[in-house]
Amino acid sequence: MTTFNDFGLHADINRALAAKDYTVPTPIQMQAIPPLMKGRDLCGIAQTGTGKTAGFSLPSIHHLLTYPHRPTPRGCRMLVLAPTRELAAQIAQSCRDYGRFTKLSVSTVFGGVPINKQIRDLSGGVDILVATPGRLLDLIDQRALRLDDVEIFVLDEADQMMDMGFIHSLRRVAKLLPSRRQNLFFSATMPKEIAHLAEQFLNDPVTVSVTPQATTVEKIRQFATFVEQKEKQALLHSVVATQDIDRALIFTRTKHGADRVVRHLAGAGIKAMAIHGNKSQSQRTHALQAFRSGDIKLLVATDIAARGIDVSGVSHVINFEIPNVPEQYVHRIGRTARAGAEGMAISFIAPDERPYMKDIERVTRSKSEPMPLPENFNELVRNLPKPVAGPRDTGSQGRDPSRQRQDANRGRNSGKPQGERGPRRDGVAGEGAEGQRKRRFRPRNKSVGAHKGAVTRVG
Repeated sequence: MTTFNDFGLHADINRALAAKDYTVPTPIQMQAIPPLMKGRDLCGIAQTGTGKTAGFSLPSIHHLLTYPHRPTPRGCRMLVLAPTRELAAQIAQSCRDYGRFTKLSVSTVFGGVPINKQIRDLSGGVDILVATPGRLLDLIDQRALRLDDVEIFVLDEADQMMDMGFIHSLRRVAKLLPSRRQNLFFSATMPKEIAHLAEQFLNDPVTVSVTPQATTVEKIRQFATFVEQKEKQALLHSVVATQDIDRALIFTRTKHGADRVVRHLAGAGIKAMAIHGNKSQSQRTHALQAFRSGDIKLLVATDIAARGIDVSGVSHVINFEIPNVPEQYVHRIGRTARAGAEGMAISFIAPDERPYMKDIERVTRSKSEPMPLPENFNELVRNLPKPVAGPRDTGSQGRDPSRQRQDANRGRNSGKPQGERGPRRDGVAGEGAEGQRKRRFRPRNKSVGAHKGAVTRVG
C-alpha cells in the first residue's frame, strides 16, 4: 500500500483525503486500515502524532457508508471514547473532515458545557459519537443515550484513561455495549493493567505497533539547564527573550503552577495563557484557539495538553517542571517537530528533579545537551518583575461569585463533582474525569486501591 487509493476506501472518503492533500498513509495507517476494513478487532500501540486517528476513522467511516442505515433515536452507530475534552473535540473534527462529502452526522459530548443541548443533539440519533467517559455515563443515566446499537467501538489513549481514574467507567461502558461489534483499542504503552483491560473489550484482535519515539526524539534538539526551583521564572523570561520562538508549549506539573507562570509572564509584559483542568471549557477552547491562530505564542499547560493536541508550528517545548513519568516527557516534547519540522525541547531541572531526568534519559536512550545559565542570570533573578495579581482559585476567573456559589450548591445537591476531578476510589484526581457523579461521595472501599503505576500527581 503506497497511497490511500490502494485501500479501496469509499469514493467520498478518497475525495475528502484529496481535498486535504493526503496521499501517502503513515505506518500505522498502512497496518491498521486493511484488517479494520475486513471487520477485525484491533489493538494498536501507538503514540499521538502517528496518524492513528485517521487509521481508525477512515475504515470506520467506510463501514458506515458501505452499510448505510439511519441511527436509532438516542443511539449511535460508532462510539469513540477519549480521555480529555480537547482530544474528543479534535477526533470529532477529523471525522467531520473525512466525512465532509457524506451525510454522516458527528456529535461530541463532554463535561464543562450544558448537558441539555447535548441531549437535544442526540435525540434523533447520530452516526458517530465522540465522548469523554463521565459525560457519556451522565447521558446514559438520564436516558438520553443508549449504546445497544453501537457497531464500532473505539477506545483511544487507554493508558491515559487509567491514569486519570476512568477504569470503573470503562468497565461499566463495556457492559452496556452490544456483544456483536467491532472493537478498536489504542494505547501509547501496554503494561499489564492495560493488557488486562484490552482483554475485556477485544475479540481475537490484530495487534499493530508503531514506535516512533526514537525517531521523534531524534528530530528534536533537547537541552537541559540545572537551576533552583525559585529561579526558574527568571530563566523562562530569558529563554523567551533570546530564543526565536514561533509557538511554545510550557509545561508545569500543577494547575496552580501553570497560573503562576502566566501571571509572572504578564508582569513582564509577555502575553501567555494557561490551559488545565480548573479552567472552564470556554476558557480552554479560547486559549487553544488563540494559540492556534497565533494571537499568543506561549501556552502554559499541565499534562492535559501533552496528548492528542495537534497544534502546528510549535517550535519549542519548555519543561518548566520535569514530569515524574518518563513516557510523559516523550508525549510533551512530541508536540514539536511534527510533520517533518524541526523542534527544540528545553528542560529546567531543579535539584530534586535530577532523578526524574535520569529516568527520562534511560527510557529515551538520549541525553540532553547542557544549556548554561545566562551570564547575567543573577541580575535577572534580582530584577524579576512582580507577577500580576490573580485569583487563587483559577477555576473562578471571570465568573460571578454568586454564580460560583450556585454552581457549588447545584453540585452538592445533584451529587456531581466540581471541576474535573476523577473518582477518588481510583486513587487519582484526574483531569477530564467529568461527570463521575455519585462515586466520588460514596464511602471509600478500602479493598480498591490505585492501580500500580498510577500518576498520583497530575496537573
